[in-house]
Amino acid sequence: MQNRRSCRLPVAISALLLAFSPLVFRTADAQEQKVFHFNISPNGYPPYLIVDQNAPSGIMWDVVSLITQRLGYTVVSEKIPRKRVDQMLLDGYIDATPRAREWTDQPEKFLFTDPIVNIEEVFFIPKHSKLSYDTPEDLYSKTVVTHLGYLYPQLETYFAEGKIRRFDVSRDRDMFTFVLHGDRFDAAIADRLVGRWILRNEGLQDEFRSSGKGISEYGFRLMLRRDWQTFTDQFNEELARIKQNGELDAILANYR
Repeated sequence: MQNRRSCRLPVAISALLLAFSPLVFRTADAQEQKVFHFNISPNGYPPYLIVDQNAPSGIMWDVVSLITQRLGYTVVSEKIPRKRVDQMLLDGYIDATPRAREWTDQPEKFLFTDPIVNIEEVFFIPKHSKLSYDTPEDLYSKTVVTHLGYLYPQLETYFAEGKIRRFDVSRDRDMFTFVLHGDRFDAAIADRLVGRWILRNEGLQDEFRSSGKGISEYGFRLMLRRDWQTFTDQFNEELARIKQNGELDAILANYR
């Protein structure tokens, strides 16, 4: 009897191991799965971030999805308002947000990837207006519609002194509505590609002209916490690769 019990013991242990093995493998898979929480903001930033569809899209989303997948991550979109983004990034609620370094109050707190695309900020002016822009002095006593939370280094001194007035809105497409229908607004500041995208999709392309001269040209990057240096280096390597092999150009072509 003792021998038969001893023989049954290895069999019982084997059965238990087989029973628990799926749980062990599932736990290991969960631990190996890496998730990248990427802020796309509640209103997006078309055509860089488009959120009014079933699934996110846009230039930045497509690039981030492509590269992070190759780095072994699953991308999860988060819609964080602009005023809360920096702190929620520092707190670890999100892992990255699209940002130009020049738009950030305290850029030294964060890491930035290499530029994915360049942002060219220009003025969009109603076609019937006689306003033209060459220097900030052309905007004295004017009111420009700006994006809530954005910094415009070339104009900040003039805003602070009251020589140029700014009026903030949270949605890019609303900037053009205010300028077009508000008597006290003279121009809107927006990225050239963003403005053209919105005007085309809103049927307003014949209502505005853009200034030939802009106020800035910045690299649009990912902003991350400082403990993401390894990821940032890997991202930059893959970004350089897709710039060289034409994959980035193919993504850009989808939105121009």
